[in-house]
Amino acid sequence: MANGKILRQLIKAGASGDSDAFRRASEAIIQDERQKQHHLLANDLEQMLYGEYLKPVKQNGRGVLPVPPVDKERGLPLLDIRQAQRPLEEMVLPESSNAAIEELLEEHRRADVLRSFGMKPSGKVIFHGPPGCGKTLAAEVIAFELDLPLAIVRLDALVSSFLGETAANLRKVFDFIAEYPMVALFDEFDAIGKERSDTGEHGELRRVVNAVLQMMDAYQGKSLILAATNHEQILDSAIWRRFDETIDFPLPNAEQIKQILSLKLRGVRRQFELDDKPLLELFSKRSGADIERIVRRAVKRMILRSQEFLTVKDLKQAASRED
Repeated sequence: MANGKILRQLIKAGASGDSDAFRRASEAIIQDERQKQHHLLANDLEQMLYGEYLKPVKQNGRGVLPVPPVDKERGLPLLDIRQAQRPLEEMVLPESSNAAIEELLEEHRRADVLRSFGMKPSGKVIFHGPPGCGKTLAAEVIAFELDLPLAIVRLDALVSSFLGETAANLRKVFDFIAEYPMVALFDEFDAIGKERSDTGEHGELRRVVNAVLQMMDAYQGKSLILAATNHEQILDSAIWRRFDETIDFPLPNAEQIKQILSLKLRGVRRQFELDDKPLLELFSKRSGADIERIVRRAVKRMILRSQEFLTVKDLKQAASRED
């Protein structure tokens, strides 16, 4: 059975006539059934969704994503905007980090209650921790749970070679997310938030940091701003004070490794238990992204060799390519 969030989205889309949202929710249900190895049901649902049974649904304009601003120098969009697809159940984090995200979600779901007491939900949050530990995934989960588009700021387009153009691009981004409600993720935030006293940086980048500080201070828009960094030690000390909350994304411990493996091996027949010591040692000090990549590689190998069961040896062989 699909989770409650997806079912609510499906019924809401059907009742409002939003064909794009209806299709996305239906595709999420089909994917969920495939992961449970319910292939016949998934095939039937796909036939209904894409085949002769699908009747056109009136489009009422909801779900249409806004067109992002572009960089003047190269004409590149400054944000990648998409509908989020990952629910809360796919995120595995330490209890403290998970609790912080659930609290953030509750604040935004009940923003009207906070405002009735003269308060408002956290609008600027920074994620920090090693690469591959779920920062981008968390942004997508938050967007999915709040039923908002996810906008990822493109730093390759944002940072311009023209003097002053980077700050101008930043202004375009802040004006845009102030107007359209969304979850806006500034990934690799350290690229525009480096410590201003760093003698290796030239004056233009220091001006960019000053611009970021000023725009964050002045921001009163409709979007939730998330920033993510793998290098929190190089961020300007003044940057941290601009965020309402900071959330840590560390490498997974043994319990979280088991949870990740349980998610990624769902429906896969295997010859080991998830708490086997050699298995946990294999994935110790690896990020969630590393674990997912190793599992995917091992499962592909198992399928192509027509093996009935996945073994720890298969996973070790897949992991050897990471070392």
